[in-house]
Amino acid sequence: MTCENYPFGMFAVPEEQIRRIHASSGTTGRPTVVGYTETDLSMWADMVARSIRAAGGRPGHKVHVAYGYGLFTGGLGAHYGAERLGCTVIPASGGMTARQVQIIQDFKPEIIMVTPSYMLTLLDEFERQGVDPRGTSLQVGIFGAEPWTEEMRREIEERFAIDAVDIYGLSEVIGPGVAQECVETKDGLHIWEDHFFPEVVDPITGEVLPAGEQGELVFTSLTKEAMPVIRYRTRDLTRLLPGTARPAFRRMEKVTGRSDDMVILRGVNLFPTQIEEIVLRTPGVAPTSSSASPARDASTPSPYGPRRAPAPPRDPGGGGPQHHRRREGRHRCLRRGRDRGTGSLERSVGKIRRIVDLRTP
Repeated sequence: MTCENYPFGMFAVPEEQIRRIHASSGTTGRPTVVGYTETDLSMWADMVARSIRAAGGRPGHKVHVAYGYGLFTGGLGAHYGAERLGCTVIPASGGMTARQVQIIQDFKPEIIMVTPSYMLTLLDEFERQGVDPRGTSLQVGIFGAEPWTEEMRREIEERFAIDAVDIYGLSEVIGPGVAQECVETKDGLHIWEDHFFPEVVDPITGEVLPAGEQGELVFTSLTKEAMPVIRYRTRDLTRLLPGTARPAFRRMEKVTGRSDDMVILRGVNLFPTQIEEIVLRTPGVAPTSSSASPARDASTPSPYGPRRAPAPPRDPGGGGPQHHRRREGRHRCLRRGRDRGTGSLERSVGKIRRIVDLRTP
């Protein structure tokens, strides 16, 4: 998918057969424009409906869609999938956070579909308004569009009293609904292989890896008409596992990061999600962080990264966290940043930006 094909050069059908146009979020550069035929849109709605059902949604449930609408596939993908399942859609989109909290209290949805980082922003707003987030009608949160960790799952589930499950997709393949975590197991996402064929390859060599080995996820679309893809490299890092709750379909492990998100820090491969794990495990620290790539003079500590936003300690007798070395599994990260005032870090209203690039050309 090169610049020469922008905007419609990847379409495999005449433009008069295109019923809708979306675009990728531009994670890796210029957005990729994707098109959908009428058949594509119907299949996409079916896949999202299947995903919502696997997450615990049922006909008659109200679904609060806080993914962004527009060219981003999240909002409309979730919207039409929920309607296809027979749910009532509340098309909140992103932003206007205080109003979203009010809508959730008034309309009483059972399900929310949103990025996990924006769910934490909603959590902040619930608490700012003095509303107990555990007392809402919400039962299930379906979170996608960005990598998130088991620590974030625990944080959301404990503080909202809901089941938090993962949905996966990307614009170039179809949008959300390529794979879904089942609420009864929460052990990775079942890939809907009747429409999307997965492989995992070595990110460097492109060699296909055996089942169970971690690498870069690759997809071939099997039924898409407007813009089929063959062995599309997603840059998402995961591994393939046997199916459990849906044994006919293989699972993918939760995405731990992207191959283009990796930062090499003093010879150690580091992903933003690993920093997130440390922040979420630190008592007295709000679940918000931002990291900065080092400036050209690496001997000067950056005042930005990692940044941490302190919150009131959950244990009144606990002391504030100190910067220190901590081993996380096989990874060691030297944290050299400084605490920021409560609320000083930018809160997400969609996809969060975890790394700020301070390097000069």
